[in-house]
Amino acid sequence: MSTLPNLLRSLLLTSIFSFLTPVLFLGLLLIGLLGVSHLPHFNAFGNSGLEQVIHFLQIFGSGNAWRGLTVIGLVGSLAGVLFDTYIFYRFQNWRSHRH
Repeated sequence: MSTLPNLLRSLLLTSIFSFLTPVLFLGLLLIGLLGVSHLPHFNAFGNSGLEQVIHFLQIFGSGNAWRGLTVIGLVGSLAGVLFDTYIFYRFQNWRSHRH
């Protein structure tokens, strides 16, 4: 049985989930801060938080927050794929020594 289809399926799923995790986390953080900025006594906190998160994203995106969010997602995806490849190799190596 070939391990290539299993590896490719694993890498595809890992890359998708590793990309979506930081993107969804930062998206939920932005939505939460936007919601907090609409509350009467917390609007300064929400606006300040929004500005800081957007500035953080602009640093990684060369001035563009969307590009920064994409870069962070791609780096997370690359790290996940590298980790999954390492684990796949270790599992194959362990399995061949066991038999």
